[in-house]
Amino acid sequence: MSLNDPIADMLTRIRNSAGAGHRRVDMPVSKVKAEIARVLADNGFIHDYKVLDDGRHGVLRLYLKYTDDDRTVIRSMQRVSKPGRREYVGADEVPKVRNGLGVAILTTSHGVMSDHEARQEGIGGEVLAEVY
Repeated sequence: MSLNDPIADMLTRIRNSAGAGHRRVDMPVSKVKAEIARVLADNGFIHDYKVLDDGRHGVLRLYLKYTDDDRTVIRSMQRVSKPGRREYVGADEVPKVRNGLGVAILTTSHGVMSDHEARQEGIGGEVLAEVY
């Protein structure tokens, strides 16, 4: 199956799985998706992630995180930069999501990173998604 926007597909799979109460979600793997999963894990939105070999292209498995009363930690995930309209920001324009409670995921010349890391490095890039 060919996808026009695999990152939006990843975010939709996570949203749907969290809404259904699943503990994990599988999707086709890519380097960018694995880096997005790393940023989500580093910022406490998912427990862990693994790249599995299925004999073909590989599978990215994310283990979702829930609160004690079984509500998902991820309240909202939305794609910012889309294939039809890319959103680039400079180092001084890196967005804060929910006044710092959420995280913006950026792809920069130094790799995929959170908004906090981009501000520390003093670099901008393409805003892929916002999560809170």
